[in-house]
Amino acid sequence: MNWLQLHIDTNPQTAEQYEAALMQTGAVSVTLQDNADQPVLEPGVGETPLWDAIQLTALFEDTISQQSIVDHLTETFGSKLPALQFESLEDQDWERRWLDDFKPMRFGQKLWICPSWHKAPEPDAINILLDPGLAFGTGTHQTTALCLEWLEQADLKNKTVIDYGCGSGILAIAALLLGAKSAICVDNDPQALVATLSNAEQNGISSERLSACLPQQLDKILHEQALATFDLVIANILAGPLVDLAPELITLANSNGKIVLSGILDVQASAVMDAYKEKLNFEPLAQRDEWIRLSGSLCKSST
Repeated sequence: MNWLQLHIDTNPQTAEQYEAALMQTGAVSVTLQDNADQPVLEPGVGETPLWDAIQLTALFEDTISQQSIVDHLTETFGSKLPALQFESLEDQDWERRWLDDFKPMRFGQKLWICPSWHKAPEPDAINILLDPGLAFGTGTHQTTALCLEWLEQADLKNKTVIDYGCGSGILAIAALLLGAKSAICVDNDPQALVATLSNAEQNGISSERLSACLPQQLDKILHEQALATFDLVIANILAGPLVDLAPELITLANSNGKIVLSGILDVQASAVMDAYKEKLNFEPLAQRDEWIRLSGSLCKSST
């Protein structure tokens, strides 16, 4: 049997309504996924968290017509529908297709992200083994790629790193494989910490070099490791939290420290820069599509 697949870009306010309407239309499944590489933090009791930007995907048997789906959505929501992206799918080994779609990716000249089932294209390069899992951050999103590209060209030898909002731990792991001395990974989501430690082990990184904790545990970890500041503070999260965390992230950088920030839309860059500009000398910003990476060094007057 062949299939018809429909993608709709939506948001938390309308996702459930579209899901219900599509199931009424005859969808055999509807899935929601993050459309901006945004972490979903540990929910409170009774909460069902969703991402700010969602891609909804509905799967239909190919006996249904596209027009009937459009007609039902128009009847339910009116004529101002979001873009509807239809595609025909041949029946196939879906697990095999999923594995085949996730291929090694290169960042800069010497850094690769490779799924564990793939042979490394350049065995002598720096290869991070990373499979899709519970936590976001596999290098496929622009924000992660921007950070990996910065790390690949940086001098990280014997540097200390803190990855704030670590997700899968990909950035800290990359920094360590590129020569950093040690890294602390911080995330609000306990699942992210589990994924980070698992990915570190898969890449041969010992617990002495990488540790992971919740934000409220950071002070204890710093005390245990006799650390107060870091050579590199990196945070690939969202613009709002980056603004709110500015005083803390600045304090975590040492006198010669660098700060790298991403997860920022181009329209949000000025607000994030305003939160750091008194303490940070910015390097030229980097951009991929609508996403921005900011980086810079602490002003000497701030040390």
